[in-house]
Order: sequence, then structure tokens, then C-alpha cells
Amino acid sequence: MANVKNVTPGIGLCAAIAIPCWFLGEALPVVGGPVFAILIGMVIALWWKQPARGTVQDGIAFTAKKVLQYAVILLGFGLNLAQIAAVGAESLPIILTTIATALIVGYILYRVLSVDSAIATLIAVGSSICGGSAIAATAPVVRAKDEQVAQAISVIFLFNVVAALIFPTLGGMLGMSNEGFGLFAGTAVNDTSSVTAAAAAWDGMHPGSNALDDATIVKLTRTLAIIPITLVLGIVMARKEGADGLGNFSLKRAFPMFILFFLVASIITTIAVAAGADAAAFAPLKTLSKFFIIMAMAAIGLNTDLVKLVKSGGKPILMGLICWICIAGASLGMQHLLGLW
Repeated sequence: MANVKNVTPGIGLCAAIAIPCWFLGEALPVVGGPVFAILIGMVIALWWKQPARGTVQDGIAFTAKKVLQYAVILLGFGLNLAQIAAVGAESLPIILTTIATALIVGYILYRVLSVDSAIATLIAVGSSICGGSAIAATAPVVRAKDEQVAQAISVIFLFNVVAALIFPTLGGMLGMSNEGFGLFAGTAVNDTSSVTAAAAAWDGMHPGSNALDDATIVKLTRTLAIIPITLVLGIVMARKEGADGLGNFSLKRAFPMFILFFLVASIITTIAVAAGADAAAFAPLKTLSKFFIIMAMAAIGLNTDLVKLVKSGGKPILMGLICWICIAGASLGMQHLLGLW
């Protein structure tokens, strides 16, 4: 357990950065608080280098790793598994197709473009599941460095913004139904804030539409894919470390425990709501999860070399672009195949 006295100043710094970023994210949801936090952190890091931070760095490192895991655990309290099973089941074939498309394309591009394996994994998982939340869950499992997380978050953010801006118009040009666009936004846009922005824009263009609710349920269904994917990645990493002489394979070591707690949190919410509890009672925990993610992104930004990030950004951006196009195409193709559009 980290020394509380040593980590408190750094945690406080990350919280101080996160507070204004929270409000900026509320004002500009298409960008989101985590992106503001990581950008501000990187700007601060340009003039305040790690050697000059002293013990503050301990708390920054703690926030980037442990607080990020706590955020993922708390995220589970926003998932009602019964609601997802009831409403999200019809979208499951499309969700599975888009996730498989992103992972397969991501692996091919990792080999063809020679992208760093951790960055490639984070971009593929972030594109296929739920943007920043999926990257937050996957980063500790694949032992990603803070700069690699920052790279992946930046790529995901770029195409989130583009999707939120152009998808409502694209959907109108394609003659999509309200339900069809909700399904499209929920499967082809990465981060929750951008899914919300795109679906809300559609509802504004089509009075009476309920695309926002449909897109949100589909998005929550996608989020559950965090569980099997992180478990598989944990096993792969443990086997790889054993093969490299870093230790024998151990299922206990391979299992990311914070993902187990994430699942437990989801089950608690589901049982409580089924027993008559108000789902709104869990809203503060979900809000705290979002704030913890913003804090963690601030810490990751503080640990990232912005100049190096920009210089090495070409291949990851190309990878993100191709994954994004393929996911959108797979979503539209499956809807057409299933007669939903």
C-alpha cells in the first residue's frame, strides 16, 4: 500500500486539475473532461519536468495507475445488467461484429504498420468497445506506459469528435430511421460523451426521436465487452511474460482483479434495482467514476512528453482512422443485412 503522506500531494494536484476539466467537459461534451485533463497535464509537463516534482510525483504515479483502476470499478455501478439484457439483446449481432472488426483490423495494422503493441491494443480496444473507459481498463492489463495511454486517448478523441459532428448528417443522407441511427451511434462512435452528442444532435434534427436512449443502451451493452477482452489480454500477457522468463504462467496473476470488482459492482446494481431500489441512488458512484477518470488522465498527461507524442503520432492516427472507418462500415453493413436499415 502506497504511503498516504507521500501520495497525497500528487493526488491533490491531479484533483485540482480535474475540477476545471470536469466543468469544461460538461460545457463541451463532444470533447469531454478526460481529454481536457490530459491536454492540460501535457502542457504543464512541458515546463515542469519529473525530476523537479519531488514527492509530488509519487501521487501522480498513484493516480495514473490505482485511481484509474478505482474508476473502472465504480463504472460498474452504472450498469444494470437486466436492462442491458432486455434492450441490448437485439443489437448484440452488430456489437459483436463491430468489436470483432476492430480487433481483427487492429491486429492486421499492428503487423503491417509496425505500431507498438501496447498502443495498437489500446487503440483497437478503445475503438471497438467504449473509448476512454476501455483504454482505462485495458492499460493496466497490457502494462501500458502513460505515454502510450495518452497516444491512444488522443487518437480516439480525434475520431470521436469527427463522428459526433458528421454522423447525424450522414445518417440523414442515408435515410436512416430513428432506431437505426441510435444503433449506429451506439456501435460506431467510441466514447460515451460523443455517442451522447451524436444521438442528441440527431434528436434535435428529428423531433420526437428517441435515438439518445437507444444509443445509450447499445453503448452500455458494448461496455460489458471490457470483461472478456481484459481477461483474455491478461492471460496472453501472463503467458508472454512466462515465455520471456519473467515467471511461470499463473491464472491468479493473469486475472485483473479490478475487472472482477467491476463485475461485482454491476451485479450489485442489478440486484438492488430488481429489489426495488431507485437506480438514481447509484448515480453519485457513477459520477465519482467519471471524476476519477479525469483525475487519472491529468496524471497521465503530467507523465507524457507532448513533443515526443506529436512526433510519433502518424502511424497511430492512421490506425485509428482505418479502424474507425471499418467499424462504421461494419455497423451499417450489419444493419442492412439484418433488415434494420
